[in-house]
Parts: sequence; C-alpha cells; structure tokens
Amino acid sequence: MGHLGQASPLARPGRRRFSLARRAPSLWLGCTVFAVILAMTTGLGPHRVWGACAAAGYGTAALLALRDSRTGKRAAVTAALLGAVVVPLVVLVVSGAAQSEVGVVERSGALLLHTGSPYLPHPAHTVDYNPYLPGMALFGVPRALFGDGPLTDARVWFCLTFLVCMFFAARRPAGGPGTTPAGAVSLLAAFPAVALPLAVGGVDLPVVGLMCLSLALAGRGGSGTAAGVAMGVAAALKWTAWPLLPVALVLLAVTAGRRTALRAALAALSVAATAVVPVALADPHAFAEHVVLFPLGAGGVRSPAASPLPGRLLAVYVPGGAALATAALVAAALGVTLSLLIRPPRTVRAAADRLAVGLGLAICLIPATRFGYFVLPLVLAGWFRCTSKTGGSSSARPVNPPPYPVPRRPDSDRLSGGLAASGDITLQAIRAHGQKSSTASGG
Repeated sequence: MGHLGQASPLARPGRRRFSLARRAPSLWLGCTVFAVILAMTTGLGPHRVWGACAAAGYGTAALLALRDSRTGKRAAVTAALLGAVVVPLVVLVVSGAAQSEVGVVERSGALLLHTGSPYLPHPAHTVDYNPYLPGMALFGVPRALFGDGPLTDARVWFCLTFLVCMFFAARRPAGGPGTTPAGAVSLLAAFPAVALPLAVGGVDLPVVGLMCLSLALAGRGGSGTAAGVAMGVAAALKWTAWPLLPVALVLLAVTAGRRTALRAALAALSVAATAVVPVALADPHAFAEHVVLFPLGAGGVRSPAASPLPGRLLAVYVPGGAALATAALVAAALGVTLSLLIRPPRTVRAAADRLAVGLGLAICLIPATRFGYFVLPLVLAGWFRCTSKTGGSSSARPVNPPPYPVPRRPDSDRLSGGLAASGDITLQAIRAHGQKSSTASGG
C-alpha cells in the first residue's frame, strides 16, 4: 500500500492468492461425492452410517456456501460439522457400533485397572492384541470406572482430546479477519480425513493433536517444559509419535537454545518413561508381543492392517520382503535424521513439514499399514499452513513483492521531503501569478 492508503506502484495486479472461501462450494461438493461413494461401497457398518450422515451435511454445506457472505460460509461449516461429526458420532455411540480399535482401548483400560497391564498375556486372535503404548489405555478407563454410557465411550475422549489440543495449538488462524481458533478447529474437524475417524473412533487423532500442540508450544519459546510434557504424553500413546521428539527438540535447540531443548527432552522422556517402563517391566513378553512384534507383522497373529502400500507389497510378494521393508524404513529414518543435522528447521511450519515427510515415508514402508494412518502427516502439513502468522493473505501486502529491498525513509526525511514539495508548489504558484499580472499590465 502506498501513501495515504493508495495502491503502491510496486504492487502489481496479477495472480490472486488461493482462497478457500471462493472455492468452498466446490470443496463441499467434493466432500459430498466422497461420502456418497463411501456409503455405497464400504462393507463396514460404522463407515456406512458416517457416509450417509456426512453426505447430507456436506450437501447442505455446499448449498449454503453459494451465499456470498460471511454468514453463509459459517453456516456451511456448521452444517458440515453437524453432518460429518456430531450426528454420526451420536448415532454410533448410542447404537454401540464402532471400529475395533475402540473396543481394544476400552478393554485395555479395564485390564490396566484390574491387572496393572493393558495387555493380555496370551493373545490368540486379532482383537486380543493391543498395539498401542500404555498411555492409550487411559481413554478406556472412564468406561471401566463408570460402566457403559455415552460419556464413557472412548471415542468421546478421543474427540475431546483432539479438539482441545488443536484449539490450544492454534495461535493466529489465517483464514481471514473473522477466523478464530475455534473456527479453524471447526473447519479442520469438518473435512472427511478428520471427520471420519472422529465419528467412528480413530486412535490417531489424539496422537496428532498432541503432536501439533507440542510443536506449537516449542515454537512459542518459554522454558521448554510445557512442550516436553506434551511430547511425553504423545510418546506414551503410540509409537508413531516418537519421531516428534527429535524434530521438536532440534527446533527448540535452534530457536530457544540447547538448555531449553535439554529441559524439554528431560521432561518428555520422564513422562513417557513413567507411563511405559513400569508396564513393560511387569510383563516384558506381553509388551513385546503386543507393541513391537504385532505392528511389524511378526507376531503370533498377522495384523489386519493390509493397505497396498510399498512396505506391505514387499512383505507379501517379495522373498525376504519384510526385511527389505524394515531396512528401507531404517534408511528413511536415517535420512530424515541427517536432514535435521544438515538443515535444521527454524520455524514450526518447517518442523511440521519435516515430521510429516518422515511419517509419510514410515507409513508407506511399514509392512502392516493402513491408508487411515495418513491423517497424521496430512494434519501436520496442513494445520500450520492455516494457522501460521504468515500463512494468510493481507490486503495491505503487495501481491508480488519487489525483488529488492525498498528502504523506508525516516520520519524526518519524509517531513523535510513534504515541506520541500509544498515549497515547490508555493513557488510555482507565485511564478504563475506573476506571469498573469505582467500579461494583464502589458495588455
């Protein structure tokens, strides 16, 4: 913007920035198509219920988004959130239908209270396995303590944990001047990749919520203790949260200093060790069978996670493919680690991108994997682009900034320049008046 709010000549009208609001009807229509296809093709009852409810919500959102007003856009998000999250979650909780993960977590909570370990000592069937770290069992404790009920369902606590973590991870949403952290979280929760696991019971959402909160706290400075505690809680839930530790600690070391990173590391390891070590020592065989061998596809029972990704294809169709997939996974981990040493991330967004790449590679290379795991890198890569301070567009910023720095003159220079300009104007007026007077007298 130029002086007095006029357009600067450096700001050339050109390509318009991507605006979610302008494309909202098309996006909601695409979500509607996805929900309809899922409802018609899936063989899973909870997914079918979600598809039917979500299709109605997304279709209503697409119609409301056609209204070119802020009220219409907000109403569209509300309709999508109701249809894709609230209604199917209530229907599934009341009917008792859920993914198998919900039953596993609720059983592990009861086992933790009664035996001190969330793992069955001799699992014989797939549903007997609990591939999560001991912290995940805490989501099943409410049902073990208070019995069956809508508020004791593990999905409700998955959902609340995710939403609360993402709310506090939001700092300055970039969706527009009227966007708040609550609005950003609502928009995120309404999209299918997040809405589906929220309704049917996805254990990855509280994990990724804590990961985003850890990165956000690491980027805000401070002592590092809060970020470390959040990292430790995430690491106590599932193995997929452990890559967060090196990425977040490098970010802290670069931006806040090594002492802050060391303090965060001590806090994270203390919290994770407090949750994991006692359970692992209580029954090492059961811990290794459930948490280590089963996810790698080397347990007594094969994992049902069988999406056609490279790691799975190698393990099934190539002799010695499981070892090859594991070697490729180790190589990918070493590559990400070297990238942290050679070019450490200096912003939260860069750290989230690095973590998303690492998790994406791991999901592709693990022998027992699912497409649903991709919600982790998707949320990490997308969330901080929507909530970063520099992520949004501003009308007061040039669309195409100049390739060279434009120095800003001090106030004294601008004042003297203004006085000089006004003096030149006055001198020109006096000369013009003199010329008119001489012309008139000569006539």
